[in-house]
Amino acid sequence: MLNDTVLWYTTRGAGAVSLVLLSAVVVLGVLSSLRFELSSWPRFLTTGLHRNIALTAIVFLALHIVTAVVDPFTHLGWLAAVVPFSSTYRTFWLGLGVIAFELLIAITVTSLVRGMIGHSTWRAIHWLSYGSWPIAVLHGFGTGTDTWSAWMLVIDVICIVAVVGAVGARLMLRSPDALAADRARFRERVSRIVKPLRPIATGMRPSSN
Repeated sequence: MLNDTVLWYTTRGAGAVSLVLLSAVVVLGVLSSLRFELSSWPRFLTTGLHRNIALTAIVFLALHIVTAVVDPFTHLGWLAAVVPFSSTYRTFWLGLGVIAFELLIAITVTSLVRGMIGHSTWRAIHWLSYGSWPIAVLHGFGTGTDTWSAWMLVIDVICIVAVVGAVGARLMLRSPDALAADRARFRERVSRIVKPLRPIATGMRPSSN
């Protein structure tokens, strides 16, 4: 049986890592919506990294929840891990954590079956990620035993600044047209074909120059 101290530190560590990963998921999701791309960093890498970090976040959240439930200090029980606000230990703050986790699960599951539910439904549910993040932050502030520790405050500030900055950029900047480059190339090709035919259409011979 795991030592109580090991469980306690594992719960705290997994919770902190989960917050960092969830923040990264939100930031990468915003960058994907803005079609962020560099010559050394193509957009498909952002999309793939976004998906992989989201799955990793789920793993650490599961570890955070399991170790919290089996920790004899809190006496949470499995019901408190799936039913919001059913715990007698810090009821409100733990309830927020359950809601944040279930929102993330909904986003992950619908992403895996995106082809079956359609893009519009998936997109509507995916917007829940913007709601799960602040709920998770509040959960951490309310239940975390290290909330006011210097190292945890640094993590919180970095995560908050990163997400707020990304969302702010998303609100201020319009997403570029994904097909703009293709349309420009198409118009250029059509122009090359049509230009020599214009004199013929007006009864004139095309110039030989």
